[in-house]
Amino acid sequence: MRDTFQLFILAASLLVLVSCGSQKKITVNTKVVHDTVYITDVNPKYHFVTEASLPGYVISKQNFPSVASNYRVKFLVMHYTVSDYPTSVKILARKGQVSSHYLISDKPNDSIDILVSEDRRAWHAGVSYWKGAENLNDTSIGIEIVNPGYKKVNDSLVFTPFTEFQIRKVAALAKNIIDRYEIDPVNVIGHSDIAPLRKQDPGPAFPWKRLYTQYQIGAWYDDIDKYSFLSQYIPDTYPYNSPLEFQKALEKFGYKVELTGNWDKNTTLIIRAFQWHFRPEKADGVADAETWAILQALIKKYRSTK
Repeated sequence: MRDTFQLFILAASLLVLVSCGSQKKITVNTKVVHDTVYITDVNPKYHFVTEASLPGYVISKQNFPSVASNYRVKFLVMHYTVSDYPTSVKILARKGQVSSHYLISDKPNDSIDILVSEDRRAWHAGVSYWKGAENLNDTSIGIEIVNPGYKKVNDSLVFTPFTEFQIRKVAALAKNIIDRYEIDPVNVIGHSDIAPLRKQDPGPAFPWKRLYTQYQIGAWYDDIDKYSFLSQYIPDTYPYNSPLEFQKALEKFGYKVELTGNWDKNTTLIIRAFQWHFRPEKADGVADAETWAILQALIKKYRSTK
């Protein structure tokens, strides 16, 4: 039986073999029924194996893969570039200060640029935090989208919409990444979610709700829960309740919040980042009743047992 097991693993290992310097990347697609290993059809959920190459030794896969493992990639972070495509390429791929794994251009074609291999750290998140995790470069994949960002008009920020073809590219790429790495819906986030005091991307023009409803990407609240919580408060009142309670709720959902008990500047910026993601039609940093209801609905759906 062991010989049969080794034979099938060897056959599976030879399905895809790409040399990369002194390392090999191998796609292994198998399923186990009782004690027999069967080679399965190629599917999105596969193992990328980076292994040592040792002269005179064989790296045996007879016990691969161990069940005591999980994916290093836990987060998918969305950005916009605040520049045109040539400038974005120069900044992300040539200058060496920042990068991302993927770049989606502003050209209506079928191309998506990969800038950093998924098994390497791209420098896209910077100082960041989400639900206890820091320095998200270590555990995330970053997608940059060519978009000029916003312009200041009086005291308002006016954000540039994303094109239809960009949205379709984001959806296809994000869905593929999420499925392969089994990323939790609440870990599909924007740069402003993980760094709300200093970042604005991808902004309120990013179609979070559409990605959720049309493509099952990311997190979104259920309307029935939102209206249930909203019915407990007078709409459009501010402050709806205590700032400390709101800060604790933001922290529970994932944001890094200092529990000051005051409606301070940092809390306002974090509320605005939350609204950019989940209530883009009113992103003013004001913790009114509807913003509170949406936050409670999200906690009920995704964080009630976590």
